[in-house]
Amino acid sequence: MEEFTIKKAVFETSVGLGGTYPEGGVQIAMVGKSNVGKSSLINSLCNNFKLARISSSPGKTRLINFFRVNDAFHLVDLPGYGFAKAPKVEQEKWGRLMEAYLSSGLLTHIFMLIDIRHAPTAEDKQMFEWILYYGVPFTLIATKADKLARSKRQQAANAAAKLLGAPPYAIPYSAETAEGRAEVCARIGAILADAMPGM
Repeated sequence: MEEFTIKKAVFETSVGLGGTYPEGGVQIAMVGKSNVGKSSLINSLCNNFKLARISSSPGKTRLINFFRVNDAFHLVDLPGYGFAKAPKVEQEKWGRLMEAYLSSGLLTHIFMLIDIRHAPTAEDKQMFEWILYYGVPFTLIATKADKLARSKRQQAANAAAKLLGAPPYAIPYSAETAEGRAEVCARIGAILADAMPGM
């Protein structure tokens, strides 16, 4: 099987609560707490650092953003969770937005992002329980890998996965250095091959 590469990526649409999601094809969603690096991961994977807007203040993404990749599938940027300063009403709205999408049946796979430097939060664990509840296949990605010594990265990623309650493996990823990019791209290639045999 030839190596999967991302050749083209464009922003397609943003969807709020009650909106209509793009249908058809594979949808791979990025989920994680505010500021864990979802937009940075999408930009890094697509080699386009202006594709997904990155904010220095957490909790900015309040919509579900769809990016069409290689004219074949969607990468989906979900709003970050666990932003303490968000008003209660906003947090409840976020919960409804996420639940509606997770239960839509359109989602092929979730990339759940966790910060390699910290133990998973209560919100991370709750999110992981949601993923299991909705039965969506997932891959764990431990972001900000460049903040740790190279020799400690895989061990820290696996430890974070285990603390989450998942099988003890996560892909260490750095949007700064592109470490982990080849492995995540290979994972996307495998997901597409499973979902669209013969493509």
